[in-house]
Amino acid sequence: MGNKLVKAGEVNRHYDLKETLGTGSFATVKRAIRKKDKREFAIKIIKKSKLNEEELAVVHDEVNIMHSIEHENCVMLYEMFESNKKVFMVLELLEGGELFDRIVARGSYSESDASALIKCIVSAIEYLHSVGVVHRDLKPENLIYANPMSSKKNADIIKITDFGLAKYNTDKSQRMSTACGTPGYVAPEVLKNEKYGPPVDMWSIGVILYILLCGFPPFYHESTSALYKQIKGGKYDFPDPYWTEISKTAKSLVAGLLTVDPNKRLTPRQVLEHEWIAGGNASSNPLGHTKRLRLMQLKRKLRRGVKCIIALNKFKVALEKVMETESEPRSR
Repeated sequence: MGNKLVKAGEVNRHYDLKETLGTGSFATVKRAIRKKDKREFAIKIIKKSKLNEEELAVVHDEVNIMHSIEHENCVMLYEMFESNKKVFMVLELLEGGELFDRIVARGSYSESDASALIKCIVSAIEYLHSVGVVHRDLKPENLIYANPMSSKKNADIIKITDFGLAKYNTDKSQRMSTACGTPGYVAPEVLKNEKYGPPVDMWSIGVILYILLCGFPPFYHESTSALYKQIKGGKYDFPDPYWTEISKTAKSLVAGLLTVDPNKRLTPRQVLEHEWIAGGNASSNPLGHTKRLRLMQLKRKLRRGVKCIIALNKFKVALEKVMETESEPRSR
């Protein structure tokens, strides 16, 4: 599937751009309706002026990777438009919300639910790894449901999104070295500045599974350096009473994923063949952790909001300085 590069002006010939769905430091996502069939999409609009050459190359890498993958549990990129000033990525529109928001909205969650979810995610990761793609930034915010909970059709299809840090790793002898990922979900080998490969994705899935089962992360500290020390040492536990009712098979899967040595960490195939996934006997009893998940989500969104406020304040200060400079009388 080759890239479809056209002038930015032609986007409006094919799509009606609607409301903004989200914004980032260099991109805006808008809902769009394709004129020929009224089908809805999400269009990610990236301003090139906000990017340096290296960052723009990363965008093109993301496009190349997304054009090469096609899996039910991976968000779809349909086409791309590019001009001198902007890049337009026409993406599948996902309306079901983030993973943990969905769980909180449901009000209850079970080991059986978590098992089915992890099976979908790991199936997608097995596919990605088979075509040489390592995601490198798996986290709950990048797991989005395709449709709202009230929708009957495909309501529970989860999609892996945001391939901005994904990388081709087709040559097994060539390991990656770029330090990237999200604190709390990043694998130990990345933090140790070691060469790494596909197993980093399995560590992230281990963190996600741990949270799914108890409502809080395995590694946590207000100090980033202390957090990284925990991760590098693989220092976590299954504290009572939160883990008392969790099955031994679920715990064994978590332990197999949160293994510091990437060579001993479970592979996607081993996870899919694990008793807790393949056995079909995971408990359907409610886990009772939605309040903890809700609190975790609120804290994360608060931190995100604070970062936005700090950024806005910095912009305001910079703007005021510019205005002061421009208002000063100029000497002749």
